[in-house]
Amino acid sequence: MAAADLSVILPRVLIVSRRSVRKNKFVDFVGEYHLDLIVSYGAVPVIVPRVTGVHMLLDSFEPIHGVLLCEGEDIDPSHYEADASNLSPEELEEIRRLHASDTAIDREKDAIELGLAKLCLERNIPYLGICRGSQILNVACGGTLYQDIGKELSKNVGQQPHERVVHMDYDNYDGHRHPVRIVDATPLHQWFNHSLYDADKEIWVNSYHHQGVKKLAQRFVPMAFAPDGLVEAFYDPDAYNPDDGKFIMGLQFHPERMRKPDSDEFDYPGCPFAYKEFAKAVLAYQKKLNSMTSVPKLDVEMEKKRKIIVRSFSLARNLYDGGCGDDSELEAGAEFLESNRALSVQQETRLKQMGATVRNASSYLEKLRLSEEREKQARNVIGKMSVEQLSDLTAFYHMMGQICSEVLETKLGIVDDLNL
Repeated sequence: MAAADLSVILPRVLIVSRRSVRKNKFVDFVGEYHLDLIVSYGAVPVIVPRVTGVHMLLDSFEPIHGVLLCEGEDIDPSHYEADASNLSPEELEEIRRLHASDTAIDREKDAIELGLAKLCLERNIPYLGICRGSQILNVACGGTLYQDIGKELSKNVGQQPHERVVHMDYDNYDGHRHPVRIVDATPLHQWFNHSLYDADKEIWVNSYHHQGVKKLAQRFVPMAFAPDGLVEAFYDPDAYNPDDGKFIMGLQFHPERMRKPDSDEFDYPGCPFAYKEFAKAVLAYQKKLNSMTSVPKLDVEMEKKRKIIVRSFSLARNLYDGGCGDDSELEAGAEFLESNRALSVQQETRLKQMGATVRNASSYLEKLRLSEEREKQARNVIGKMSVEQLSDLTAFYHMMGQICSEVLETKLGIVDDLNL
């Protein structure tokens, strides 16, 4: 298969870049470990640049089949309950000195990533958060963070040697490890099960962070804890079924960097499984999305009729949204487009009642006598629709086609009976 064909059919995973400075200029980058793993499991990474204003352009990256968010600076504390940290101004200043490269807030990156996280939660798009990406996910769902683990968590737990944890080592970025305890009956336990040799069910992970989950959002279940009690991994059990395109998960540690010295061999066989299962969910999600949007190819005459119906429905919806014209027969269609749930019996009845308007689209257009400007506005409405809304619109036409076929068969049957 040609490369051009592959680029069309492979699912797209959005990854937001991180800003850095090189030769006195800003540059955007993403760690290649993430990119390599996404490509190796059959998806295409699409890098979203951390550039001012991009958070307003996220619709331009459709279709989105998955989102992977990873490293970055501290999240702006205004997005969660920072006032509850009880940190003094002196302590906050000390934190800024100790972690200067991480405490420089990047509000544009926050806006882009929180926007993507909320989009995934709304549409059930597969999401994998690594390090900062896990914190973004928790904050997007109403959870909170420790502004500094050393100042807020470590001083509140016992100082027994087995409870002390170093979560970051500036001098040993890739080589640093600390233990985490894996929770039974979780995806993480399944992935690392063959590496848990003792009753403590511990593995040693790579991490690089001075913040972490303080209050875990209600929808999530912990998958791993550090000895100091910090949540190191979590997921949404109601949104986890990779075979069905469902995957919402956050890992505070870095499985992609857990490799043996001077080698690409992973510390544990389970290390790449988060990426593998995420990619599996992304592929399944793409298939589901394609099945919702696929329509049969029409002949020339039917395509002409379809375009007339599309145009009439667009104009009708524009009238409905604008609050002008007779909306008695348009309301059902507009409610259908705006609904993300299964149709009720009442909605089905109203849609069938609307069938006459759609079937007589040509005469309806003639009656409306809309200006070219209004037609242009209607086209703009369609152009601004999301993939999900367009999928609903496609489903509507499919339903109307079925209704038309049933009515036509009934009428043809009546005519045959009369002729007999």
